[in-house]
Amino acid sequence: MLNTFPDTYADALDWSWADWQPHYQALLEDDLTDNNIRAWLMDWSQIARMTREVASRLSVAKDVNTTDEEAAAKYQNFMSEINPEVQKISFELNKKLVDSGIVPDGMEIPMRSIRAQIELYSEDNLPLFVKMSDLTLQYNKITGSQTVEWDGEEVTLQQLNKVLYKQDRDKREKAWRLMTERERQDRDELNTLWRELMALRKQIYQNAGLNDYREYAWKDRKRFDYTPEQAMQFCEAIEQVVVPAFEHMNEKRREKLGYDTLRPWDTSVDPLGLDPLQPYETTDEFVSTIQAIFDNVDPELGSYFTTMVNEDLLDLENRKGKRSGGYCTSFPISKRPFILMNAVGLSGDIRTLLHEAGHAFHNFSTADFDYMMAQRAPMEFNEVASMAMELLATPYLTEENGGYFSEADAARFHAEHLRGAISFLPFMACIVAFQHWVYTHHDLATDPDECDKVWLDLWGRYMKGIDYTGLEDFALNRWRQKAHVYRYPFYYIEYGLARLGSIQVFANALDDQASALKAYRDALKLGGTVTLPELYETAGAKLAFDAETLQEAVDLLEARIAAMEELVG
Repeated sequence: MLNTFPDTYADALDWSWADWQPHYQALLEDDLTDNNIRAWLMDWSQIARMTREVASRLSVAKDVNTTDEEAAAKYQNFMSEINPEVQKISFELNKKLVDSGIVPDGMEIPMRSIRAQIELYSEDNLPLFVKMSDLTLQYNKITGSQTVEWDGEEVTLQQLNKVLYKQDRDKREKAWRLMTERERQDRDELNTLWRELMALRKQIYQNAGLNDYREYAWKDRKRFDYTPEQAMQFCEAIEQVVVPAFEHMNEKRREKLGYDTLRPWDTSVDPLGLDPLQPYETTDEFVSTIQAIFDNVDPELGSYFTTMVNEDLLDLENRKGKRSGGYCTSFPISKRPFILMNAVGLSGDIRTLLHEAGHAFHNFSTADFDYMMAQRAPMEFNEVASMAMELLATPYLTEENGGYFSEADAARFHAEHLRGAISFLPFMACIVAFQHWVYTHHDLATDPDECDKVWLDLWGRYMKGIDYTGLEDFALNRWRQKAHVYRYPFYYIEYGLARLGSIQVFANALDDQASALKAYRDALKLGGTVTLPELYETAGAKLAFDAETLQEAVDLLEARIAAMEELVG
């Protein structure tokens, strides 16, 4: 049957289920033996890769322009007409493989995920997933259309965010209030969306025969190597270790700025009174300079990025109507990644592209796996791939080494980056603890007002040192504006665990950059063939949830920040 299977995604882009079905059905009808299992799995992988690439291509098309109704309709048609049928027959294929009792070499760890998919499967959930997709599209449209008028021009909130780096405090406050007020205008619409999503998720976990959505999400996200209790332990360790460091950092910032209190519009501006870093003027300069950085980090990684540039696999600039945020997705038949982000000329754009390129390099490193099921690592390690790349690029940020900055500005950038790592962990813990409460108090949390109460309590516990007096109502925008809360429940602790892992990789690089890079690359090449702790260990780190390991990381970050601040002078 695969003799008639197309070689490129374009041939399958407009397929109906009638075009897909014979290929899947042929797999279902094959008898599995020790002799043919390898060929069967490779055929299944080829069909699954094509399905994934078509879905990814259609998804990207509606993300690059959220106002494109035709692109949205094509994506929704795939999600409503084809994806449910794929899930049905994939369930049968999973059962066929498990029932055969055959576990081919390299499939020992992926078989855990396959068994979990079988346990979670409920045909009643398939139409609910379609509805979920519709609602997440609505979320993208709401947040993607948020613009304001500034200096007589319509700008996106991402573009206005640049003002928060300016030294003029009155302008910063004006911009911050304008952005958060614009976000607040959508609160009623987002509240309605929240209630609908919560109702769907309750049906989903009940249809799967589970006790709550957290239990469902843990299996769905293939979290075999740690528990919800360890996730909460991690949040508690952050409160114990990182929150005091975060509060101290904010107090130092307040003192340097000379303010009586540190307000939310004071957290991005340079505390020494320096103008914002302007690392590049054009997108071409942005791309060519980061290309030089990757070439210096590792020539093969640099060649991967060259391929992305040459094959138009980057959509970097912010614009109205484009989906907010950034991501890297994969086109598995083409063996290529694709990066979308919203660059506006800030130094943070560099960190974002380094991060997403780390995902892309991971994708390149596993593109030739025989079995797609063994290709994908857990998200908790995927984020190590991206966050470690942010730090492994550090030696090459200076103009002398092909980068963007003078030595002093590179030190500023590095210090900002590490301060951001400290700032992120309490926010991450806030999001994680919030979602654990939401999905273990499902009925109560369906009311957004109840969510607001818990959110403000968590905000007060974790986000120390920033004065939100009189601004509590604006703080409520934060959970509503976080796409992960709406679109990807429980996908956030990955960032925290990976941040800790990436700091350990960075510590190794400070001793021996070449060895740390080799360990990093060795881990990327493993895909999903070993456990999560083994992936961390191969990369030179450990999967950890405890206060002691966090303290070591914070001590390193604080020492590096102090050294960089001394260089800046």
